[in-house]
Amino acid sequence: MAMAWTMILSPPSSYSSFHTALVLPSLRPLSNSTLPFRTFTKKKTLNSWRPLSVSASASSGLRALIFDCDGVILESEHLHRQAYNDAFAHFNVRCTTSPEPLNWGSDFYDVLQNQIGGGKPKMRWYFKEHGWPSSTIFETPPEDDESRAKLIDTLQDWKTERYKDIIKSGTVEPRPGVLRLMDEAKAAGTLLAVCSAATKSSVVLCLENLIGLERFQGLDCFLAGDDVKLKKPDPSIYLTAAERLDVQGIECLVVEDSVIGLQVDLISGAIHFIICAATGAGMPCVITYTSSTADQDFNDAIAKYPDLSNVRLKDLEQLHQKVATTK
Repeated sequence: MAMAWTMILSPPSSYSSFHTALVLPSLRPLSNSTLPFRTFTKKKTLNSWRPLSVSASASSGLRALIFDCDGVILESEHLHRQAYNDAFAHFNVRCTTSPEPLNWGSDFYDVLQNQIGGGKPKMRWYFKEHGWPSSTIFETPPEDDESRAKLIDTLQDWKTERYKDIIKSGTVEPRPGVLRLMDEAKAAGTLLAVCSAATKSSVVLCLENLIGLERFQGLDCFLAGDDVKLKKPDPSIYLTAAERLDVQGIECLVVEDSVIGLQVDLISGAIHFIICAATGAGMPCVITYTSSTADQDFNDAIAKYPDLSNVRLKDLEQLHQKVATTK
């Protein structure tokens, strides 16, 4: 049976800038223009614009458990924010709106990190909105694309190293239940993967320090933001994981902590554009929320938990089975 999906006929040439305009409606108004729509039929190709889906008869149950890293394996929002602010202070990053070095407050960062995946897109969006800053990298605000890219790269590289220092300090622990659930999955023969929008070096360090070298090396798939062109909530990273694991989307279960990994659903006038990560890849998703994501709309998740301390693999298998039989 052919399955129809509603998609934009002509996506913008620059997905990144279009995406950031959409995902922060409280910070940038959406246009009231109308975009054409077209219906596509499902194809068996790796395509980040088209959800991957299969019939229930093609599914053989839960074959792969996929974890996000930040917010799922560790509660990291405040650690990333600290590292960004330390980078801004180190390079004396000053936007025209303030005489003081840039400092992202906790309330603002909760919104930002839940809507834009990846550090470079976060900073690029912010500087486009508030003006490109002066710094010890460039005495005057950079005006050309090459200089702006250098600024972003330099800040991100320093921030990543600072974040690594925080992780290596020994003060950070994994969230409750994560290690037990990973061990249950491996013991049961369920494929285990981690997919994170963060830079690879940062995620590797987190995993080695938080889940241990043996568990990290035992992963069946590991993907970071460096491995795909588009960040969450685009589903590319989960589609790539399914391909490498040689499984169908419906045979996976994703553990996420925010709507950026689950789904962003925005409406502006006649425009109804859905950007998905886990759900866009045809994968059922459970949420283990944090204090900064607890108030988000998780209606598309098949379950949500404050943490994984009371969640067993058999619970996830039962949830997955219910979803798979309705597909």
